[in-house]
Amino acid sequence: MHNSFSSLSSSSSTSLLASAKHPVLLRHNVTVIGEGKPPLLLCNGFGCDQRIWRYMIPALSARYQLILFDQVGSGGSDRTAYDSEKYATLKGYAQDIIEICQVLGIQQTAVVAHSVGTMIVMLAAIEAPELFSRIVMVAPSPYYLNEPEYHGGFDREDMNQLLQLMDADYNGWSDLFAALLMGPATPAALYQELATQFCTTDCTIGRQFAEVAFFADNRADLPQLQVPTLLLQCAQDVAAPVEVGAYLLKHLPQAKLIALQATGHCPHLSAPMETLAAMENFLV
Repeated sequence: MHNSFSSLSSSSSTSLLASAKHPVLLRHNVTVIGEGKPPLLLCNGFGCDQRIWRYMIPALSARYQLILFDQVGSGGSDRTAYDSEKYATLKGYAQDIIEICQVLGIQQTAVVAHSVGTMIVMLAAIEAPELFSRIVMVAPSPYYLNEPEYHGGFDREDMNQLLQLMDADYNGWSDLFAALLMGPATPAALYQELATQFCTTDCTIGRQFAEVAFFADNRADLPQLQVPTLLLQCAQDVAAPVEVGAYLLKHLPQAKLIALQATGHCPHLSAPMETLAAMENFLV
């Protein structure tokens, strides 16, 4: 599958070669696959780069012009562009998405986003709704911590311990967290692939992004999203339990929820065909 992604990447539209030299696109290692089709932007979750979508790329590229990118600090992004002040909140990452769309000259694009990427896209769509037509949120959560009236999945102390492990042993944390997210039913090769993605992220930037992502509380922002949204909820997802899906469905103005049979937090890795089938009618 990796080879198919590489070959597809090389087929980027020649009409965009000039704009590909734009600093914003270079900064985020933007890849555009195909032309003459409706645009579809893919937004990665925490610690992942655009390769995380590789199992879904062949099917999606048949119908859409795909736009993939790496957040600053991951993949082929320009890591020297990281600004700790800008990226102290998810709004800094949301601004990057707006800039990518503006440079490419796209409006009313559909988006598929994963995990914390879903809230990044949501913030971008609240600020610039004209850029987005619909959003697929894969394993979304507006807040990962448990509160007296809210079940986010993690106790604050457990999250603090995970961050301490990142400081002490980043590679060990990557293995542990990847296995936790993917769940026990996932083949080892897939959670090792996720762990490898974590390890290719700059560890200093990754640690700062983790704190921003895992402690961000975007619950109050949900009612402001005025873009049709599809929620894809997985079973046995420690980072986005079923209570979170129900909360999102209640508080997002234009949301629909589909419960997948897939388990864990990364169905685009563990169950790409089911994930594609679930979003197909919504994206039409």
